[in-house]
Parts: sequence; C-alpha cells; structure tokens
Amino acid sequence: MEKQPHPYEDILHLPHHVSKERPHMSMLDRAAQFSPFAALVGYEDIIDETARLTTPERELDEAEKAELDRRVGILAAHLGEKPVVTVEYFVPDAHKSGGSYRTRTGALVRISPVRKILTLADGTSIRFKDVVGIESDLFREEF
Repeated sequence: MEKQPHPYEDILHLPHHVSKERPHMSMLDRAAQFSPFAALVGYEDIIDETARLTTPERELDEAEKAELDRRVGILAAHLGEKPVVTVEYFVPDAHKSGGSYRTRTGALVRISPVRKILTLADGTSIRFKDVVGIESDLFREEF
C-alpha cells in the first residue's frame, strides 16, 4: 500500500514568518487572546444577589413586647452576675428589604436604657428594637 502524502506537505516545513513592522508578541499576551471573555461583567453577581433570600422582619405584639421588657428588667437586676443569655434578634440586610434572624449566646455585661442596647461580653451590641426573644436560666428560676 502506497503512503499518501500529507495534504500540507508543501508548507509544513517552511520557516516561521517574523514581521518586520510589528514587535514580537509574548506568550502571555498571545494566550490572553484565547482566554474566556465575560461580555457582561458583574452580571453573575447581580443574578446571585437577586436570588439571595431575605426574611421579612416580624412585628411583635404588645404581649410579646411586655414579656421582653419584663425579662430585660430581671436581667438588669442581675447584671452584676453577668448572666448568660441567648438572644434572638433581627439583622436588617444592607442591600435589600428584609434581613435575617440570628441567635447569639453569651454573658450579658451591659444594658443601656438610654441607647437601648444590650452588650454581650464578646462585644456584640444588640438593639432592643431588633430583639425578638431572650432566654436565660434566670427566667426558669423564678417559677
């Protein structure tokens, strides 16, 4: 069987062309020509942000507010003992309506009635208006 000649045999071994007018392109610049192109820069971030879910803030009724006030009063009376509390509170989202509910446990070190802030030993400050629940062993002892 006779071997077929390569279709590009006539140009396959010619010397590489070097331009006299343009400088030689580096391998990095040459490779950049073939890298993926993002036509819509930031579009993926916008899609991700739109898909991110938030939770609407719920409004406490008067009975729930009164119970929270009662519990803050008990904690204030025992503040010197640095009672351990678990606080559930709302954190508003910086970019869209709603937010998320978080829970933080720690020693309560300060209650500021003027600024309306609870401060935990780790430095976390929580506004009264964001609090939806407070738990502590102090509340169990009184019953």
